Amino acid sequence: MTAVVEGIGLCQDYVIAGGFLRPPEMLRAVKGVDFAIEQGKTLAIVGESGSGKSTLGRIIALIDRQSAGVLKIDGDEVDIGHSKPSPALRSKVQIVFQNPYGSLNPRQKIGDVLMEPLMLNTPLPASERRARAEAMLAKVGLAPEHFNRYPHMFSGGQRQRIAIARALMLNPRLLVLDEPVSALDLSVQAQVLNLLADLQAEFGLTYVFISHDLSVVRYIADDVLVMHQGAAVEQASREQIFAAPAHPYTRELFAATPVTDLAAIRARVARRAAHRGAVAP
Repeated sequence: MTAVVEGIGLCQDYVIAGGFLRPPEMLRAVKGVDFAIEQGKTLAIVGESGSGKSTLGRIIALIDRQSAGVLKIDGDEVDIGHSKPSPALRSKVQIVFQNPYGSLNPRQKIGDVLMEPLMLNTPLPASERRARAEAMLAKVGLAPEHFNRYPHMFSGGQRQRIAIARALMLNPRLLVLDEPVSALDLSVQAQVLNLLADLQAEFGLTYVFISHDLSVVRYIADDVLVMHQGAAVEQASREQIFAAPAHPYTRELFAATPVTDLAAIRARVARRAAHRGAVAP
């Protein structure tokens, strides 16, 4: 099976400005990373701050051009530095950021936020754009009356659902999820992760999931890529890497990371929902 996205020797370099009597320096933030993800699977990229995981995510999401190496989408080589991505290619790859409020225009109603990708990339009439936006709101667990509300009128979890809905409006094959639940309360994290799992199953989506939270990674990932100082130091299936991490840095990372029991969180959310149903008049 052809991988939806594949990286071969991906590198990213940045020039650090020099100073008095000090020449500029070159920083290699991503160092020759290889990976491949099949349709419907999730690759989690983990590592501490500064490991290069978000930089790699921006390359995969077609935001930044790689300095070296090959990026392939559906088997086709992509280099946004040589040629501008076509609308068809842009529609295949979407990204969801950590802070949904920062990625939503506070002056735009949510309906307009969802319809904008369709307006810019499709010939659909306004009535069809609205129908699709309302249907997508329902898919992510929001109601039709939310269509005409502004971002500040929603909770953090609801705003992340809106960001996910916007990312899905063009029927992408690949979603890059950059710390999508790290800013949310634990109970809301579980709800959003369950939503992502349901959407993946329904639409056959492929995920690149960037996170520092290993409990979240253990719940959602099929494969895990561990990054340290820009290099991929270990890559294996979720079961293998959690059962027997091979690289010393992976073992160190696992030992230093508090583990949150997501199963317990989901059970607590279910109990609260059942209790509210029991006491409702």
